[in-house]
Amino acid sequence: MDNYLKILSCTPLFVGVDIAEIEQLLKCVMAEKKSFPKNTYIFRKGDVITSMGLVLYGSVLLVQEDLWGRRNIIAKQNLGEIFAEPFAASSDIAINLNILANEDCDILFLNINRILTTCQSVCPYHIKVMKNLVSIMAKKVLAFNEKVTHMSRKTTREKLLSYLSAESLRQNSLEFDIPYDRQQLADFLCVERAAMSVELSKLQKQEILQYQKNHFKLSVEAKIEL
Repeated sequence: MDNYLKILSCTPLFVGVDIAEIEQLLKCVMAEKKSFPKNTYIFRKGDVITSMGLVLYGSVLLVQEDLWGRRNIIAKQNLGEIFAEPFAASSDIAINLNILANEDCDILFLNINRILTTCQSVCPYHIKVMKNLVSIMAKKVLAFNEKVTHMSRKTTREKLLSYLSAESLRQNSLEFDIPYDRQQLADFLCVERAAMSVELSKLQKQEILQYQKNHFKLSVEAKIEL
């Protein structure tokens, strides 16, 4: 665990908390590290949990699947990000999605009830972590609302442009990388991959954008027809 303390000190959950304090807090919240090979399940739909996960290495996908195996990617959590915290905080509610390793992963599990309950000494760094957790959860609500905005667009083209525009604004650049490969992007926007690829090709021919794998460059001079 000592090898990961420096990484933890740079994560949103522990921002403003020094390494010695993080080490003490990890004992308090019953931290446990586990490794998962690519494509294995970390949590399955129906699980009831008390610990959230924090990505120490790799990345994870939060995925909803229907009876026919069709996927809706809710989010991707990368190095330093947390996942499953709403379900861990509501231990009587089962997880309604699958969480799996997008690549080989190291995950740190933290008992969320111990984070949300301060000890008798009411340590300032513990209060700071609680505030950080609330901030992270609020930002995730906003991110989900943004995803709903993309999905509410009527056509695949509109969904793509809505998502890419939002990413450009978020990264403050017309040239940027997205966190998804082509199939994952289709699953995130709830569209067919083939139809999405056709629309991407059209957008590139119309000089609205350029792309190579997950790297995009948008043009604000092109005329967009929806």
